[in-house]
Amino acid sequence: MKNIILLFISLLIVSTSVFSQTLDPVEWEASVEKEGEDTYTLYFKAKIDKGWHLYSQHEAAADELAPTPTEFSFNASEATYALVGETTEPAGIQKFDNIFEMDVKYFEEKVTFSQKIKLIDKSLKSIEAEVYFSVCDDEKCLAPEAIKFTIDLLGEVKENKGDLSSITEADKEKSKSLLIDIKGWDTYPSEQVEKKSYFNIFILGFLGGLIALLTPCVFPMIPLTVSFFTKGAKDRKKGTFNAILYGVFIFAIYLLLSLPFHLLDSVDPEILNNISTNVILNCIFFIIFIVFAISFFGYFEITLPASWSNKLDNKANSIGGIVGVFFMALTLALVSFSCTGPILGSLLGGSLTSDGGAMQLSAGMGGFGLALALPFGLFALFPNWLNSLPKSGGWLNAVKVVLGFIELALAFKFLSNADLVEHWGILKREIFIGIWILIGLGLVLYLFGKIRFPHDSPIQKLSVGRKTLGVLTLVFVLYLIPGLTNTAYANLKLLSGFPPPLFYSIYEKEAHGPLGLNAYTDFKKGVAAAKAQNKPIMVDFTGWACVNCRKMEEQVWSHPDIIDILKNDYILISLYVDDREELPKEEQFKFLKPEGRVKEIRTVGDKWATFQTLNFQNNSQPYYVLLDTDMNLLNATTAYTPDANEYLKWLKVGLTNFEK
Repeated sequence: MKNIILLFISLLIVSTSVFSQTLDPVEWEASVEKEGEDTYTLYFKAKIDKGWHLYSQHEAAADELAPTPTEFSFNASEATYALVGETTEPAGIQKFDNIFEMDVKYFEEKVTFSQKIKLIDKSLKSIEAEVYFSVCDDEKCLAPEAIKFTIDLLGEVKENKGDLSSITEADKEKSKSLLIDIKGWDTYPSEQVEKKSYFNIFILGFLGGLIALLTPCVFPMIPLTVSFFTKGAKDRKKGTFNAILYGVFIFAIYLLLSLPFHLLDSVDPEILNNISTNVILNCIFFIIFIVFAISFFGYFEITLPASWSNKLDNKANSIGGIVGVFFMALTLALVSFSCTGPILGSLLGGSLTSDGGAMQLSAGMGGFGLALALPFGLFALFPNWLNSLPKSGGWLNAVKVVLGFIELALAFKFLSNADLVEHWGILKREIFIGIWILIGLGLVLYLFGKIRFPHDSPIQKLSVGRKTLGVLTLVFVLYLIPGLTNTAYANLKLLSGFPPPLFYSIYEKEAHGPLGLNAYTDFKKGVAAAKAQNKPIMVDFTGWACVNCRKMEEQVWSHPDIIDILKNDYILISLYVDDREELPKEEQFKFLKPEGRVKEIRTVGDKWATFQTLNFQNNSQPYYVLLDTDMNLLNATTAYTPDANEYLKWLKVGLTNFEK
């Protein structure tokens, strides 16, 4: 009877809560094929919902911060059957993950694993197998789950949900102990998830294009080209039209440069990540960016063959009309490559090493092309503005040199990626930041005229622009200096995700709560502490392998106001749903899930994952709950919230409601 009551309560909670977000994005099927007289192949096929990732069996070691690998276990023994080799899997998708700071292999949409077996007992009718797995999407991860199968060697396969009769009275009592009476569900709405866009990368591309305009290869072309169209044409309107068309073609050319990457995407949606995230290619990017930097410093120029631009220029002159204008725009793209190439290279490298792929690259290239095209159209419409343009001179070369320092700094990001994946230990966080400080100081000395490069003109007087940029660079260098220390100021939030993570350090780091916070890892102990200190509670459902949990901790919790509130005003309870530490034998039990499956609660992670699903009808992480000690909700539950101001407001509302 108690078992029925517990099941009824669970079903009632799940069915009536408007906030239910229990997700089940993976559907497993098993099958078997006979290969020989005593050999069989078992197949395990996972159908994965769009946007979710199922991780490979071959992730990092258990003691590393890494995604939860997929694991298969079988009831093989010397008397029954033997496994032939390891469980195989397809190539999958491999990419560098900026949070785990390593190559991560996963699968999307569908994947089939296979395992060969050889019978020892020829009379064996069936075998049992279990798959242990976890999945993540761009916003959240789910707690690891185990699915059991009973596989009849004649072909029948069924999921083994467990024996209901095996649940004891002790199991039922322990299951009931996980239930808490949360009050206030009707008061607060469920969390909202923001949709992403490519606007930010478009703006970055646009800014890159504006910078390219100020280089010696492009800037002098603006008055020359606009004057050619507006003054050289017999019909003023036609000349203006051609100049505007010229700008449109420039925009289109740079946008078209991203099309080949879309073709690659159509062949393999993850090929762009694959070609840019392995160690060798990160090292190649490092070398390329060093070469770009040296080129911008003026020691040599990266140019395309002159014959290409000459042929295009001849075609533009001979063909004329709209086609001729197109070839003129294409000629500009080629002859300006020595200045625009490194900037485009930065855009390409940045796009490929993130999750945006070809669409993100197109957004960036579109922004870049638009910034280059705008001056030609605007000055054609308003030719008098040409008089306000500054004259070409040494300042254009100074722009190139400044870009060279930026390229040099970016180069070390790619080397850092490779270093983190291979654990070389040559670019620990403080060493990386130290290199950036040296590069920044070099830029400061250059801007104040203390060092010169091959094409620099003698500086008679420092301009206001050089002084301003020099001071700003010096301020940035001073901002970096605390990053060399082992203090709370070493986080450098403005650069979050760019230097190596805080734990990849030359200093010894104590294993404690996130960001050194005092976090309870047991719910009851945390509630007892909250009662003793008369403070509200923040329950943090998290996971060691949860990408966005780490993002929230490093990028949002690190906000000075937020970490102050978490440290002083709340009792933090961090419950890790993927913790593989086994519970003491007396605390292990079997739990009857609402859908009728028996789940064995063997680990700390099993316990807290079940606790979350049962009480909050949500099985994703990160997931945050604000409570008082009487289990009243103090605000709506929330999940991944990358906006620090929004998260801070959420915490403050909880404090206000607690005081009431």
